Amino acid sequence: MRIPPLSVLIAVTTLLGSATKSVLAQDTQQPQKQHTRIVTGGDQWGSNYFPNYELTNQDGKKLKFFDDMLEDKVVLISFIYTNCPDACPLETARISQVQGILGDRVGKDVFFWSITIDPKRDTPEVLKEYAQRYQASEGWQFLTGDEEQITQLRMKLGLYSPADGTELEDHGLNIIIGNQATGRWMRSGPFENPYILARQIGDWLHNWKLPPTAELDYSNAPKLRQISDGESLFRTRCSSCHAIGGANAALAKLGPNLFGVTDRRDHAWLERWIREPDVMLAEKDPIAMPMFEAYNKVPMPNMRLLPREVEELLLYLDEESRRVATVLPTLTDENGKEREAKASCCQKSDEVVIGDDTDDAEQAAEEGGSTPLGIRPLAWIGAVVGLLLGAIATRRFRRA
Repeated sequence: MRIPPLSVLIAVTTLLGSATKSVLAQDTQQPQKQHTRIVTGGDQWGSNYFPNYELTNQDGKKLKFFDDMLEDKVVLISFIYTNCPDACPLETARISQVQGILGDRVGKDVFFWSITIDPKRDTPEVLKEYAQRYQASEGWQFLTGDEEQITQLRMKLGLYSPADGTELEDHGLNIIIGNQATGRWMRSGPFENPYILARQIGDWLHNWKLPPTAELDYSNAPKLRQISDGESLFRTRCSSCHAIGGANAALAKLGPNLFGVTDRRDHAWLERWIREPDVMLAEKDPIAMPMFEAYNKVPMPNMRLLPREVEELLLYLDEESRRVATVLPTLTDENGKEREAKASCCQKSDEVVIGDDTDDAEQAAEEGGSTPLGIRPLAWIGAVVGLLLGAIATRRFRRA
């Protein structure tokens, strides 16, 4: 075989090298495909946005705000302080109702966090007692931490502005709910209907992934009616803690049933109790103090209601109690004879403990009927504990 001269090999190598460079040059001139990652709301409102401050819960356990409390979770967050004399109890009571609606989902796919803005006073021990007052489950935790860091968290969540003031009682009364993974966040007020708030948390923030509940027929929907100002106040301010008769009694567990309270208590006493419960508790009022002890020491908040609003509430309580009285359940005695449940709770009395109705109430509950006020001792005592859970928002919290 004849071997080509070296000069020929060099020439061929040079030509191949030039061709290769030409091809490479043409490739580099072609537009390159861009492989970009889609940025989600969870990325935008993730660890790069939320501080990972350390907080301590009511049991002394340390939690990181983002890593443990937010990341990939659906959450409800509120800021409270346990010594609040005004509307914080309304906000916490409303959350308690939402917890009751969502049931065992709280702590599994929904998490509630209530963070104090008064960490000097609200130690883990104080928060633990406060959580017990509102029947908080394991999925609803109360936390404390560094005051400046908590303020930063409030600002990050859009629940604080320096213009709101620095005093504790100036804090905005708002709840924020969100899904960190999707970046979907929403602010809600304490006067929201608990069923609507539970639906937003349980379905909307989960992108409606859970199986739907039984569909309801719109043809069976009740006809809308015009409600009175007193009923409106009761629904938004009082129903988180109280029921009148059997309606809503399963959720309104923090305070006594208000059925017949306007017949049991002196009108002037009720008016003052609604206007200034904090003052009456400070004075050790002989009726108010047993009430305070009987209902887990949850104080009646001073909601700054106007005299007209107080009268409207009392009028509605009276009218609704009389309506409920017309549909008291029919009970049967040991011989099978029918009789009506007693309604002695509607009679004026100076006695603190009501015992005559207890058996009737228990039997009515067993038979699926509504129960009168006397279902437990001191049932009337906190009669108006929730009557004022609200009007302060018309002034102080409107700007929040």
